[in-house]
Amino acid sequence: MKDRNNEPRICPKCGQAYTARPALSRADNSPICPDCGTREALESIGVGREEQDKILGIIHEKYEGEE
Repeated sequence: MKDRNNEPRICPKCGQAYTARPALSRADNSPICPDCGTREALESIGVGREEQDKILGIIHEKYEGEE
């Protein structure tokens, strides 16, 4: 059985608390929040900040309450 730690963590990139499974930063392999992980991935393919915001909004809307 996997150990599930639901205690809030603070993302070192954005400073927000999160309880979801962390992403790994592309910069240094440190754990970051899922939103920052998504932003790093989108930035790596040239997606701008405004479009990132739209994509994250859709993700949050779609998966709201599924944690």
